[in-house]
Amino acid sequence: MSDFDDVHPAQPTGPRALDLAGLKALAHPLRVQIIDALSTYGASTASGLAERLRESSGATSYHLRQLEKHGFVREVEGKGTERERWWERVPGGIAVMVEQIGDSPAARSAAELVTREFQRSRESALQDFIVNGYSTLSPEWMTAATVSSANLRLTAEQLAALVGELEGTFHAALERYRDLDEPGARPVQVHFNAFPVVDGTETATPQNP
Repeated sequence: MSDFDDVHPAQPTGPRALDLAGLKALAHPLRVQIIDALSTYGASTASGLAERLRESSGATSYHLRQLEKHGFVREVEGKGTERERWWERVPGGIAVMVEQIGDSPAARSAAELVTREFQRSRESALQDFIVNGYSTLSPEWMTAATVSSANLRLTAEQLAALVGELEGTFHAALERYRDLDEPGARPVQVHFNAFPVVDGTETATPQNP
């Protein structure tokens, strides 16, 4: 259902599909915010994350340790001290899969929270760009960016085929830019959304004459 990639290549087997334990471990707004901040801005300390997320360093430190236990973050080797540890996101995407959720109310609740928090973060970044981009970014950056959408009427099977085709192209294009950090580079988010409009209606099946 959802694939939340980061700035590193995904594992050869694809993004990590969250089981119930993984969903529960990630199902806290601050933990999702930590994952997203590490993905967007790179490695950080608990105090650095606390300042960025406007939380206490005690809270970020606690949630970092919980995320480490479940393989979402790891300590940066050779950086930091015993008093000031540096953390980074474990490479690879995170996927919330329908088949992993099943009929479990706890899994559905956790999946909704994780998906909602990642989407909230995406929307916040996009809103910040729309509101402040023209006043803070150069014309070069504004010209390079785009905000676009398309509206179609598709069956579930057609949507799945379209998503598969576009995601293949999407990830193939991203691979050319993985792990680059050249002079003049800054964090960039690339969004690909394709979903059914929930309050829309399905086209009726024609009746045989």
